[in-house]
Amino acid sequence: MLEHLKNLKDKIEDIAEDHGDKISDGLEKVGDFIDDKTEGKHSDKIDTAVDKAQDYIGKLGATKD
Repeated sequence: MLEHLKNLKDKIEDIAEDHGDKISDGLEKVGDFIDDKTEGKHSDKIDTAVDKAQDYIGKLGATKD
């Protein structure tokens, strides 16, 4: 079971390394969509969440180096 989890983690890191820019762009689009739907009421929180998610994706991709 632990080996399966390690394999899954490795695959996620590979995806983040190969497609991190696309994932980051998608997160930005989702953040903009949510911000639009909430009429900007939570812009700061949304921006913070998107930034943290983008940083995490960047770190995942960097772990493979």
